[in-house]
Amino acid sequence: MKVSRTPVATSAVAPKSLYRQEVRIAVPIESARKYALQNAILHGGKADAKAVLGKLLAEDPALRSRARDLSAPVERVVADVNRMGLASQKAELEALAPELLERPAVEAGPKELPPLPDAVEGQVVLRLAPYPSGPLHIGNARTFLLNDAYAKRYRGRLLLVFDDTIGSEEKPILPEAFDQVKEGLDWAGVEYHEVLYKSDRIPIHYEWAERLLATGEAYVCECDAETLRKDREAGVACPHRPQDIDESLAMWKAMLSGGYREGEAVMRLKTDMAHPNPAFRDRVLFRIADREHPRVGARYRVWPLLEFSWAVDDHLLGVTHVIRGKDLIMEDMMETRIWDALQVSRRPHFVHMGILRFKDVELSKSRYRREIAEGRLTGIDDPRTWSLQSLRRRGIRPAALREFLLAFGLSMTDIEVPAETLYAENRKRIDREANRYFFVPDPVAVDIHGLPAVETVQAPLHPDFPARGNRTLRVETKVHVARDDFEKFRGKEIRLKDFCNVLLDHRATFVSMENKDIPKIQWVTHGVP
Repeated sequence: MKVSRTPVATSAVAPKSLYRQEVRIAVPIESARKYALQNAILHGGKADAKAVLGKLLAEDPALRSRARDLSAPVERVVADVNRMGLASQKAELEALAPELLERPAVEAGPKELPPLPDAVEGQVVLRLAPYPSGPLHIGNARTFLLNDAYAKRYRGRLLLVFDDTIGSEEKPILPEAFDQVKEGLDWAGVEYHEVLYKSDRIPIHYEWAERLLATGEAYVCECDAETLRKDREAGVACPHRPQDIDESLAMWKAMLSGGYREGEAVMRLKTDMAHPNPAFRDRVLFRIADREHPRVGARYRVWPLLEFSWAVDDHLLGVTHVIRGKDLIMEDMMETRIWDALQVSRRPHFVHMGILRFKDVELSKSRYRREIAEGRLTGIDDPRTWSLQSLRRRGIRPAALREFLLAFGLSMTDIEVPAETLYAENRKRIDREANRYFFVPDPVAVDIHGLPAVETVQAPLHPDFPARGNRTLRVETKVHVARDDFEKFRGKEIRLKDFCNVLLDHRATFVSMENKDIPKIQWVTHGVP
């Protein structure tokens, strides 16, 4: 069947090279373009054709039966939009559909943080609780920046309390992590007022453990780990649960003095063995670990678990608000149960938020630690680790990270966000001052035939600020371009940015030096192994 093609009559900003297919279905080019512009702006300047097509089908369900016919023209629109700069994309969308410039709530979040419950200016006390197994990464930063923002808002105090209980064989405490955490917080602009270490507070935890045992609300259990797990799953009470207080206290003393080996005894809290969540049933509060601690050596062998140490310290340190992810609600329940057993009245408010995930980013300190040891990563500031040190090395500004993360506020909704959103936020801060250089990933060699005798060309350091000057690029007949660009434009005339126009192929043909209105791609003469 013959296909007739006619130019699309759209807005003045739509390129004349785009056409509407008129076989059984009209392609809504203007809608495709506005959604491509919106998608590109939300993702650092690069739109996704599938996302744009999805928008079109949602806008007009009648198009669903012809989705396959729409794919090619939508891809052409997206390719054209992706060749534009971010500023040009925003300017065109402002003219075409200004209402789409506003981000959805899931992307931007509230501009102002909601008030904390019962917060009184000058009396708010918050805490950061890093576990020192490595540097902080971007996944930790949201909680820490929220705590910092609220401490500043209420003129309160922010405590940095290293949660350095003994940890585990799989997740050990690293001596260097203490300074790495402080370094990351300082770079991010987090202002803490006091530094404390759980490992310095173990005698305090022992004292409160004995108080709890004396209430009869806790007991020492000698069950092996597998029996404990199976009984908890089945809702079966431990045979040590009904033992009298004096017996539990004597067993506790034996734990401290070496009367038990590692794994032979634990201290457990009495909860509800019929609780619908088996994990809440008579949880372990203390366990024996004979590993040496990086700060206190072998001084202690009985260590508190997270919930007990925080139940005690949140009370004694006067913490008024605990800001944490909703995945830690179980810890709230445990702290509350311990306070009830100890008849503690001064308690903080728990404030929760949903989980923030980064699309296509895996955050794993243990994996990065292993890959650094294997030489696969260069160190904690390797950009692939997503540590705060790596963000600094990438050139991410602390203000951009803060704006990006605080925009999500305290929403309980789980959010997945592309890293490009952070890059776009950072770009707003560095765009005016950052000089422009070329970068060619996955390079393909191109030999230019017919190139006139040219030794160097000049490229502006910043196209918007000519007074800043130029950089001199040495020219050769062999250059390298990105594989994606090569495959996209092979056989077509393109401009090597600030250089010349060629018909692109492995053996490229020189066309002219004229700065034509054609696709422009970055290039380099030499690569880095």
